[in-house]
Amino acid sequence: MSKPPRIAIFGAGMIGNYLGGRLHAHARVRFIARPRVAATLKEHGLTVSDLHGHQQHIAPDALDVYTNPEAVRDAGLVLVTVKSAATMEAAHELSNVLAPGTPVISFQNGVRNAAELRASLPGHDVLTGMVPFNVTQPRPGHFHQGSSGDLMVERATALESFLSAFAASGLSLQRHDDMQAVLWAKLLLNLNNPLNALSGLPLRDELAQRSWRRCLALLQREGLRVLKAAGIRPAQLTALPARWLPSVLDLPDALFQRLAARMLAIDPLARSSTWEDLQMGRRTEVDYINGEIVELATSKGLGAPANAHVVSLIREAERSYVHWHAEALLEALRKAS
Repeated sequence: MSKPPRIAIFGAGMIGNYLGGRLHAHARVRFIARPRVAATLKEHGLTVSDLHGHQQHIAPDALDVYTNPEAVRDAGLVLVTVKSAATMEAAHELSNVLAPGTPVISFQNGVRNAAELRASLPGHDVLTGMVPFNVTQPRPGHFHQGSSGDLMVERATALESFLSAFAASGLSLQRHDDMQAVLWAKLLLNLNNPLNALSGLPLRDELAQRSWRRCLALLQREGLRVLKAAGIRPAQLTALPARWLPSVLDLPDALFQRLAARMLAIDPLARSSTWEDLQMGRRTEVDYINGEIVELATSKGLGAPANAHVVSLIREAERSYVHWHAEALLEALRKAS
């Protein structure tokens, strides 16, 4: 019998540790992490769970954890899960050690990471991936999937030998021909990440309140105008096309809850990655979410003032984190627009 595939998680953080933990029983998973994360895994092991009741624990001595990029040299597949700001550093490190022809999947927020990796890794199949769900860390070494959705990845023959391991792990890969359209659609949804952080509320509680949804609807309408001007048509990731989402978000609470029940199918404690970054004192990825709308608008001679204002508020929160009331933020965003 052939050995299970060797899959390296490069940048094992929230998403990377969760994916690696799910894959662990069906692949030879190697975690490449920062020293602080590696120390946590070696002390506590790795627990993964989800909102559907799945839970598993991997003992510390059963984990293959490294801090040196050299550890990817014998990998059959590399999943890059570093924060967007670290993409170029990751590309440089991988270019020095990655075996020729090794496929790489970018499972990162934002719309440009795979392209940046691809430019630095000629001779490799660098594929665009998308993680639709939220992951939190309720305690050290425990990573919890708090919302639903299937992984998506660019269609490629290089992945054929790995599909069964993902499927067996409960992480089936949906293959897609236009991943840029998928990434832009995901980014429109992720415009809520900083709002959730500013609210200080769990995601489900935030989205249950019309004033917070109206803030998101305003940001999405602005984003959709910019995408239309750029000739970008986002993919449909939800039951409704992206262009309809702001109108649904604007609905009164009772009607929204009936029509968009799946949007509220979120673990009660789930929060956005931006909230998690602020709690940990880390720089957020807001430049790669709302900031992408602002940058695209500028490139087309347009403005995106509401999204630009959110970027500024998150930068302030990185220095001194305060919560906003929804009505006050909605008024500020309307004034900015």
